[in-house]
Amino acid sequence: MLLEALRADARLAEWLRDLECEAGPRVEAVLPDGDELPDVLLDLSVPHEDVNELVAWRARLGEDAEAMTLLARCVARFVRDMGEMGKGWEPPPFPASAGTLGRLFHVYVFVAALPYVRAYHLGRGVPEEVSRRTLADLGRHMAVHRRRRGAGGLLFPWWIALHFHGELFQLGRLQFQRARLGQRTGRAVAAKGAGLGPGDPCLSLHIPDFRGPLSPAACERSLALAREFFAEHFPEERYEVAVCHSWLLDPQLKRYLAADSNIIRFQDRFELAYEETTPDDGVPIGFVFGDPELPVEGLPRRNSVERAVVDHLRAGGHWYGGHGWFPL
Repeated sequence: MLLEALRADARLAEWLRDLECEAGPRVEAVLPDGDELPDVLLDLSVPHEDVNELVAWRARLGEDAEAMTLLARCVARFVRDMGEMGKGWEPPPFPASAGTLGRLFHVYVFVAALPYVRAYHLGRGVPEEVSRRTLADLGRHMAVHRRRRGAGGLLFPWWIALHFHGELFQLGRLQFQRARLGQRTGRAVAAKGAGLGPGDPCLSLHIPDFRGPLSPAACERSLALAREFFAEHFPEERYEVAVCHSWLLDPQLKRYLAADSNIIRFQDRFELAYEETTPDDGVPIGFVFGDPELPVEGLPRRNSVERAVVDHLRAGGHWYGGHGWFPL
């Protein structure tokens, strides 16, 4: 049983107790039935090879009263404070001992939350195509899970929670998260006389996988879309700077990639906010090769980015997260 496996984990047992004590309005959590669920999943770009398993386990979930109660509690917590920055639900990953239902459970939570997400988008006047492309990141990340683990699921359910909580939107090639400047980035922005500092609103840029080249033209189009989108649909929030926290901003990439490459031209948009001192080699390995735990010795060198990542690591170097900003 799903709940037995979760209670056996001390961290998750505490999470369950906290969830049971949550106060707030009751929220109806309804999953589409087996006949309707495939269409809903396909609208979310869930890979075709995962649909049958999700439909089959939908029936088993419905027969587990405790699991359905947990689903309702998760949805209620998730949709509370819908759209408020930093107040979303951060679902923890479940252990392998939770079985297939545990591996798929967060997908069902997001599906059950869909009516509330769409109502929020509708209330903000978010165009249907923006809503659809934003929520389709669920399917993209199920593809990432399958590429790494060979089965359906979500590696980072907390990440998809941003999309379903009205905090992040897909606008062209890039994703834009409604956020606030952190302490170090905020101080860097303030030092440039931008009139902003820690805690002020910003748009945090993210670069999703499976979206083609990160070309300058695609980035310009995304930025133009973002300026228009947030001014229209979140007029009470002034976004004057964009930030990015990514290994793609590691200045060391300039040693390996041409000045006119897409990645370096993306880097050149930003002013350095601060330098990271903790190596994070697994992030570029995971982003470029699909699995952060792959041994460096066996990684291929088929293009300039692969060669940059591999050659730097084989030479004894490390990769770091980069942190930058630019005025919008």
